[in-house]
Amino acid sequence: MNRNVSASTMTRGQCLRSLAAGSSLLPGLLSELLGEDSGIRERNPLSPGIPDGRPRASRVIMLYMSGGVSHVDTWDPRPKLMRDAGKTVTVNEFQGRKGSFSMYLKSPQWTFRPRGKCGTQVSDLFPRTAACVDDLCVIRSMKSNHTNHYEATLGMHTGSFTFARPSMGSWISYGLGTLNRNLPSFIVLAPQTPYAGGQVWGSDFLPGAHQGTRVVPGTEPVANIQRRSASEELQLLELGLLARMNQRHRAARGDDALLEARMQSFETAFGMQKEMPEVFDLSDETESTFRSYGLQPGSTSGFAWQCLVARRLAERGVRFVELIDTGSSGNWDAHGDMQTHAPLAANVDQPTAALLQDLKQRGMLEDTLVVWTTEFGRTPFNAAPQAAGREHHHWVFSSWMAGGGVRGGMTWGASDDYGIEVAADEVHVHDLHATILHLLGLDHTRLTWRNSGRDFRLTDVHGRVVHEILS
Repeated sequence: MNRNVSASTMTRGQCLRSLAAGSSLLPGLLSELLGEDSGIRERNPLSPGIPDGRPRASRVIMLYMSGGVSHVDTWDPRPKLMRDAGKTVTVNEFQGRKGSFSMYLKSPQWTFRPRGKCGTQVSDLFPRTAACVDDLCVIRSMKSNHTNHYEATLGMHTGSFTFARPSMGSWISYGLGTLNRNLPSFIVLAPQTPYAGGQVWGSDFLPGAHQGTRVVPGTEPVANIQRRSASEELQLLELGLLARMNQRHRAARGDDALLEARMQSFETAFGMQKEMPEVFDLSDETESTFRSYGLQPGSTSGFAWQCLVARRLAERGVRFVELIDTGSSGNWDAHGDMQTHAPLAANVDQPTAALLQDLKQRGMLEDTLVVWTTEFGRTPFNAAPQAAGREHHHWVFSSWMAGGGVRGGMTWGASDDYGIEVAADEVHVHDLHATILHLLGLDHTRLTWRNSGRDFRLTDVHGRVVHEILS
């Protein structure tokens, strides 16, 4: 480093080149700032990857409804369930207990109507999202492996219902890298901690650079995002010194993935300080945009804020953005009263529709895959004839997908007459994951990581791409 040039008189270029002259200082960041001809080309775990096949989508926005949304009250009309409400059926399992149980059928609480040109029936719980149904593929034959929130949430996010494994967002980050080095490749907008906690966005045995970054709606969505140094040049000098000390520390300890990820985080953090504040600064959005999302100018919380920020992240190249509407309480877990679905639906309906319309108007829906899901459905029956709520139900439930190579205006799969079991074209959670990866150009059987002597993948040893729903 040239010690004759003070930090106060150095130009930005001099400062950067001075840092680059050292041994491997901030390699990814400096390569980005000085250009690819700088000669600094050390491997970066977030470098853009090459898809296996022809990608239809380049990014994913996942809308996750925590707690278990009732399929028979939202996306899966069951006329016979309505007609036969109060009658009894016998099932061989109830809330995870095996046996023979006599249950009372419970009628859907909301009216279903044909929507859009396609005529797909959606309940009155989601009137605004229903207006976008011509862009949706509603899957009515989803199936999960577990009836508990923790395990089902873990399974939906990681493909594993028992042990912590890398999240789907982490797998996608690992497979495709990032499109924007100044932002994380995987971001989760979550006001509260969900079931299974940080495992929902954890990278587990994958390099730590692929772990999701949690954004908490509020006045400070990401902590310590503001630079503390007096200038960018001074901060670069400080980071350069830190990088040299880290390199010496790493050299003395061999290959340490956690240490490598920690070092990489400083580069990502520097980039975030430059670009993340712009993401959260909504002052350049129009009045009509705020109105469409149902968001008050100046607001920094709520699902409408999450949806608008998700669009801004997507257009800036973030690979995987997940929105979680609530946490492990106050959610869709309607054991006591199905009417608790009403305010939860009102909270997400307009922003969800606005996000779809916004992406479409900007030409982004073509290569943005939007996935709406929950961890399981709710029972079409109950133990008491007058029960106001519904219990957990993993045998069949509903999800939907839009954009990114998915055929819109269609439904896929079916539950039986009462919405108890899958009747046709089952789509297991593993199949959903395989299909999402396929749309991104990734082969779910080849996207693997060797850990403890075994090649692991998001879909484990399962998974089928649902080609029938692809455009």
